[in-house]
This record gives sequence, C-alpha cells and structure tokens, in this order.
Amino acid sequence: MTIERTNVEDLPEILELQYLAYQSEGDNLNNYQIQPLTQTLEEMTQEFHNGAFYKAIDENGSIIGSVRGKVNNGTLYVAKLMVHPNLRGKGIGTSLLHHIEEEYPCLRKELFTSALSESNIRLYEKNGYTRFMTGTSQGGIDMVYLQKNIEIYN
Repeated sequence: MTIERTNVEDLPEILELQYLAYQSEGDNLNNYQIQPLTQTLEEMTQEFHNGAFYKAIDENGSIIGSVRGKVNNGTLYVAKLMVHPNLRGKGIGTSLLHHIEEEYPCLRKELFTSALSESNIRLYEKNGYTRFMTGTSQGGIDMVYLQKNIEIYN
C-alpha cells in the first residue's frame, strides 16, 4: 500500500469509496441522509480545491482508503477518514491518519465523529486524540469532537 496526494481525476473513485465506506455509519445511525452519503461530485471537487486530500492505493492501483483535511487558524481539521469495508482493521486508516498529521506537524489537529461510532472514537483515542467537546449536528446526530495538540519541546 502507498499513500499519496489525490488528483482531481481520482475524485469519482473516492466518492464511490465514500458511499461504500459510510454505509456502515448510515447503518449505525439508522440515517442514510448523512453528508458523506449525499455529497455530490461537485461538492467534493469544491472541497478538494480548498483542502488536502490523500489516498491509499493497493498494489493494483485501486484506491482503498482516503482522508482529507483543511487548515484554518493554526488547526488541521481532519475529515472523512475512510477505508474500504473489506479492508478495515489492517492499519490502513491509522496509516492515513498518521500521513496527514505528518504533512502538518506544527498544527493542532481536530476531528469529529458520531457519538455512536465507538470504533472510530477508539481509533482516534488510540492515536493520541482526546475528547474536548460534544454537540449535535444539523441532522440531529450527537457528535464527539476530538483534538490532538502539538507538543512543544524546550
């Protein structure tokens, strides 16, 4: 597996992966109107031009995972970390998370997930993120916000 920056030509394949990967979140929430399942290619393309996208590629050149982020006011907002459902639990998500973090080493990191997404929360906490806030999305979903502060060495 390799991780590299996404090209605009990759976006249709990533959107297809996103629809597949977020089905389990839709199942978990009993809600298939969540943004990752309704996002259009046009919306994703706009997001692409305003942030950083990375893809995990298998030995056949297929995209098997992705993560994206956006920098604002000294914080990297990590979003839509996803792995093909058949390949979960193999370290791909952790590798993608580490990759995007390493691209922005001097920034605070922040992300969010559904409060019901226990496996996501475990992954993030295992990788140094701590809960700092809860809230409710526009769709009425309880959310957990996690952060990872930069370490300053003297």
